[in-house]
Amino acid sequence: MKIAIGNDQHGLAYKQMLLSTFAEHEFVDMGSYDTQAVSYPAIAEAVARKVASGACERGILICGTGIGMAMAANKIKGAYAAVCHDIYSTQRSILSNDANILCMGALVIGQKTAEELVRLWLPLRFDPSSPSAAKVAQLRQMEEV
Repeated sequence: MKIAIGNDQHGLAYKQMLLSTFAEHEFVDMGSYDTQAVSYPAIAEAVARKVASGACERGILICGTGIGMAMAANKIKGAYAAVCHDIYSTQRSILSNDANILCMGALVIGQKTAEELVRLWLPLRFDPSSPSAAKVAQLRQMEEV
């Protein structure tokens, strides 16, 4: 799977761990590359555009809380970012909501939890015949307004 990935200064170590742990996937690293303070909206936008364009199938964003990255990514049409810090929300982000970008907070969860959530999230697929399909379609229609 081709995955766009990005981080701010808080998420660098997490990104490095994910790149190493999930090396069987092809990652497109959108930064940042050091622990200097960085503009997280620009990184979230870069990842979101890769995913929304179809250049990457999924995206992963890591900042302090995951919230700012998700807010920025969700400004891009076709990007559906969800903040996930536990198993249930990670599952439902795709199974109920068809999210294509996983956002996590390095100041909220540990690296082991982040690894477990990514391992769970990557193989999940949205079922277009599920009861959630109509709601997901409504979300897509809202982009056209």
